[in-house]
Amino acid sequence: MVSQTEQLLLALMIGVIMLGMGASLTWRDFRRAFKRPQAILIGFASQYGFMPLIGFLLAVTLNLPPALAIGLILIASMPGGSTSNIFTYFSKGDLALSVSMTTFSTLAAFVMTPLAIFIYGSRFITSEISVGMGSVISGLVVMLIPVLIGMFIRRRNANVGAVLEMMGGILGVVIILALIALWVPRNAGLLAETSWQVYVAAIGIGAFGFLFGFIASFSARLGLRRAATISLETGIQNGPLALSIVLLSFSGPIADQIVFIPVLYSLFIVIISSIVTIFYRRMNERLEQRSVTLL
Repeated sequence: MVSQTEQLLLALMIGVIMLGMGASLTWRDFRRAFKRPQAILIGFASQYGFMPLIGFLLAVTLNLPPALAIGLILIASMPGGSTSNIFTYFSKGDLALSVSMTTFSTLAAFVMTPLAIFIYGSRFITSEISVGMGSVISGLVVMLIPVLIGMFIRRRNANVGAVLEMMGGILGVVIILALIALWVPRNAGLLAETSWQVYVAAIGIGAFGFLFGFIASFSARLGLRRAATISLETGIQNGPLALSIVLLSFSGPIADQIVFIPVLYSLFIVIISSIVTIFYRRMNERLEQRSVTLL
């Protein structure tokens, strides 16, 4: 399902993205995050409390095979990715909050992702799948290396760090588009034969994340900008990281099965995120116009 060329592109993409993420981090990000603990906590609860639970419920309700269920729970247990920062910017959300949430969810992933998979994935573990589960933590640790390198570069030279941050975002998008261009045509037959339940799972996990993140934060009276930000951060998971973990942890036919929903999620989340971003942008612009009118 995923060719060697695509695996190479994927490894390059996740390395570039994580390096760029590390180059974007400073201690000010952490200090800034502590100034808004309520928003961070709601985002954290949405990311690692709600999303894995929804992934589990979707897997059970849709009666997914064990390998597909594990793939769904894995993508639901991922931290937020740098893509959420881009969509937050275009939605006129709180970019500083988005970056802070991405930072904390990424660092927390080394504990929370394996824990969520253990809690919600135990029901679907088979003898084949259990062999690779022990490698999930190792995969996460490997992903931490470029983040630390990026942070070190940023600390040594802020200008070089800023360039790496920008290049990480641009190259990440380019490589994602290249992967889509390679993978979709080659797997057109498989996509046509895929059941509606699998599509509902791949699309639904992000959609529920957007909805819950917004409702939870708006109910907590965090305001529209922060609610939109937490919504995007919750719904947009780090798909490339999930794909990398699967390919590092499993091999053969079982890897092709587990990786399928994370691949579909990565394809559809860009479309859904664009629609949601346009909606939030219009809401935020109306709020800004109303504020100007009141002045």
